[in-house]
Amino acid sequence: MPGLFARFAVAASRVLYNIFFNWSVTGRENVPQCGALVVVANHVNFADPALLLCAFPRWVTYMAKEELFRYPFLGALLRSGGILSVARTGTVQEKRDAMRRAEELLSQGHVLGVFPEGKRDRTGVLLPGKPGAAILAAHSGASLIAVAVSGTEQIRGLNWLWLRPTVTVTIGKPFRLSQTGGRISRSRATGLTDEIMRQIAALLPKEQRGPYAD
Repeated sequence: MPGLFARFAVAASRVLYNIFFNWSVTGRENVPQCGALVVVANHVNFADPALLLCAFPRWVTYMAKEELFRYPFLGALLRSGGILSVARTGTVQEKRDAMRRAEELLSQGHVLGVFPEGKRDRTGVLLPGKPGAAILAAHSGASLIAVAVSGTEQIRGLNWLWLRPTVTVTIGKPFRLSQTGGRISRSRATGLTDEIMRQIAALLPKEQRGPYAD
């Protein structure tokens, strides 16, 4: 469960977003009230993780690169939120350990948040997905739910502070991958990743769907 520091940070973020954004959420009713869930979302801006926490009716635990934990204030905040550290350039064993921790979280019925693109695209256009989320969901058998964030690409410089950009968070319906359990080949992982990315793309405006525009 998240600590007080993390909960306070989310509450403060909600106040700030209400001041500086014209933001709205649709699809909250699609979120199951309990049970393991993998949330997959596009990633445009540094504000997205907190925005998703403000919008989602359940606490979302993220996986984040270990470099972020090296900053004293940010590291303390991430640890308070139960964020899972991932070594992007680590050994195979370190990556397996990160996946194991994520699977343990899901086995306890929690919500895990993943940005399958693996990095931000500040233009707001969806990037090709990476297979981590698909492999995790397939191994755990957990349901997934796609979330699309649109509008945070406008957060650049300082002008946006008084322009109040319109930001939307769209939560889709739960779904399962076409394969769960068993050995997953590289080509199959690519196909499962495409299934996930198309769920996200379907919630975005057409001009932001990138390679999943069809």
